[in-house]
Amino acid sequence: MDSTETATFDLPLPARNFASMRKMLLLVLAASIVIPLACLCIYGYYDLQRRFADAQELTERLTRVANEHALKVIDLNQQLETRIVEMLGDRDDATIRNGEDALHRTLDDMDGSFAQIAAISVFGKTGSLLANSRYYPAPSVSIAERDDFQSARAVAPVTYFSLPLRGKVARSDVFTTTMGRIGRDGQFLGVVSIALKRSYFVDFYRELVAGDRAVVIGLYRRDGGILARYPASTESAQLARNTPFIDAFRNNELFGRIRMSSSIDHVERLLAFRRVGDYPLYVATGYAVSAIQTRWRDNLALVAAIALVPCIAVWLLIAFSIRRLNAEQAAWEHWQAEVATRLSVEASSRQLRRMGALGNLVANVAHDFNNLLMVVASNMELARRKHFNGVESEVLAVERATAGAESLARRLMSVARKQPLKQDLIDPAAWLRSVLELVRTSVHPSVSVTLELSPDLWSVMADPVELELALVNVALNANEAMPHGGRVVIRCQNARVRGAETDIPDGEYVLISITDNGEGMSEQTLRRAFEPLFTTKVRGAGTGLGLAQVLAACEQAGGTARITSVPASGTTVRLYLPRHHGPAPSVPKAEVKTQAFVPATGTMTAATDEAHPLGGMSVLLVEDNVDVAAGVMAVLEVFGCAVHHEESADAAFALLGEGYSFDLVLTDVQMPGRMNGIDLAEQIMKRLPSQRLVLMTGYADELERAKHLGVPILAKPFNMDDLLDLIAPGMPH
Repeated sequence: MDSTETATFDLPLPARNFASMRKMLLLVLAASIVIPLACLCIYGYYDLQRRFADAQELTERLTRVANEHALKVIDLNQQLETRIVEMLGDRDDATIRNGEDALHRTLDDMDGSFAQIAAISVFGKTGSLLANSRYYPAPSVSIAERDDFQSARAVAPVTYFSLPLRGKVARSDVFTTTMGRIGRDGQFLGVVSIALKRSYFVDFYRELVAGDRAVVIGLYRRDGGILARYPASTESAQLARNTPFIDAFRNNELFGRIRMSSSIDHVERLLAFRRVGDYPLYVATGYAVSAIQTRWRDNLALVAAIALVPCIAVWLLIAFSIRRLNAEQAAWEHWQAEVATRLSVEASSRQLRRMGALGNLVANVAHDFNNLLMVVASNMELARRKHFNGVESEVLAVERATAGAESLARRLMSVARKQPLKQDLIDPAAWLRSVLELVRTSVHPSVSVTLELSPDLWSVMADPVELELALVNVALNANEAMPHGGRVVIRCQNARVRGAETDIPDGEYVLISITDNGEGMSEQTLRRAFEPLFTTKVRGAGTGLGLAQVLAACEQAGGTARITSVPASGTTVRLYLPRHHGPAPSVPKAEVKTQAFVPATGTMTAATDEAHPLGGMSVLLVEDNVDVAAGVMAVLEVFGCAVHHEESADAAFALLGEGYSFDLVLTDVQMPGRMNGIDLAEQIMKRLPSQRLVLMTGYADELERAKHLGVPILAKPFNMDDLLDLIAPGMPH
């Protein structure tokens, strides 16, 4: 996402739509993959279909050629057998044997004229060899038990084709065509058998397929017996009798084509077959489907490799373009970030100056306001000590108003980061249970407040008053967001935060989440939620300090606060408080002095009145505000103290340098002159290490120095009972 979409700047930045450019390049990349792939698939599909069609056409063409060749050979063979049968006529076995010499020469002349003939034989009616074209005299051979002889005797004078066999006379691999001789009286006289060389047909088929091992050509009997086949098979010469191939033969189909797996070598083939004339013979040609597919795949791989070269070039170009685009985007965003940083720094600087001025103004106003409240509080304490004298209700009303004013001043000082903190070790579970009732009373009765605590919660170091005020402020905001009632859930758990995953520094935190189901916040309101003096209430209905105080309280404890909100669904405020490691800090206690101070213009006395809790204690009060000093002096005198007032730290230091001593030095921090209250405390501890000191202030700017000194601190405006507890702990009020 462009940085112009995530930040608001004073100056508009020119926009570049890198996302659309990248999307376009990715679309081109996808197209360069999908389109060639689709084209390759289409080409592959049609190429496969074409190859099957070419293979089918080739098998049919070869089948026609082989059929013509077989028909020519078988017709010639039929003519020879018919001629020999007619030449022998009705001669019996004895007559033929007597004329064997002449018959041998005649058969030899016929045999030598044709390359396909292995031998021509004449057998008698008992199957004995009477004459042969190759041997004279004819050897003593009988074929009486052979199926070709028996079939010829049964169906003479029809030609019978035998299965391949080893010739008894020629001793060669042949199959025979046999025709029976029938006399005029219908008696069987014997057979004429011509042995045809199987190699003659195999050689022809080899030349016909030009050595293509994917092609099979064969000459078959009608019952499926193989007479000749290329390439030759080592399996049985008899085909299975339940194949579509054999069924076509039995149905006397003249021609056809089928696709089937061979029962001989179990190879799937495209087959074309034709019947050889009127003979019970068929010629068939097969083309292996696997060879078609292999050649198709090889060709497709070659085409894909050729097509891949330009595709790779396009992909490399697109990758280079995307890389350049990413580099350009990074440079663009870096430039935008620099511009945004400059504008943001300028805006932040202006905002910081405004907030600094506002903080100083708020702090000064709050400080003066605190001084006035100190006057009111001290005088109310005097009125209380004097039993009101008939104006109790009026003083109590002023006291209640003073409490509200103190809370407002505290929030102002907290937002300005100048509120003096009282850091204590807090057990979150116990603390949340103690303030739960206060939170419930701060919201409307229609709003339910529930508390959920995880076990074994870590301890935190924070100002419990500031934290309590923060919790109440969040509850009040939730109450405003639920005018018709709702639910507030306070959850507390341990959390380990990784800075890489959030904008919160790494560390261990106690997480307090306050969730409501109210109206939620808009995005614009959410961005300004922690901004001091920002409020969504009508004019005069809110101060805009609530959430600002929440963030300030968490940050002063070392943590932070975050808000998530969904309009119409609710808001969650998360308080991150760092886990405290180590023991609770100890608060140093000053020793009580017994020596009393006698002012130069006063009367020396030993304040030992037992009716006063601090009777006889001498106090040096250092305060630049006369009215505040008068109120504090009056209360201390009621307590029985002898009080001397100085308006500056310089004057007090000079007084102590003259040798005067006091049981207690009570000094303000912010005062005019060369020294402030902390400077005075440092000098006293250096020169008079046993001197008891108490600081009072409405600021928190230099409290770190005071903490290092180990001096007790009272935050203005403070209750006089707190002062009494600090000076004389355990005494009755």
